[in-house]
Amino acid sequence: MGWCGNWWYMGWWGPLLGLLWFVLLGLFLYWLVRTLVPERRDKALEILKERYARGEIDQETLERMKRELA
Repeated sequence: MGWCGNWWYMGWWGPLLGLLWFVLLGLFLYWLVRTLVPERRDKALEILKERYARGEIDQETLERMKRELA
């Protein structure tokens, strides 16, 4: 009878369900951005570890540069 025209037709949890959709959308967008945009720190740390493995830098330099990246 008037159930379909009223936005409260789902009861008290109807607005909560709408809010849940916005939260899920926000989480999805956050995940999408984190997946598509590479982190520069990880790449820099990876290069630093490769340089240490090749013997280009010593342990002390490695630790100092890791602290500077963090």
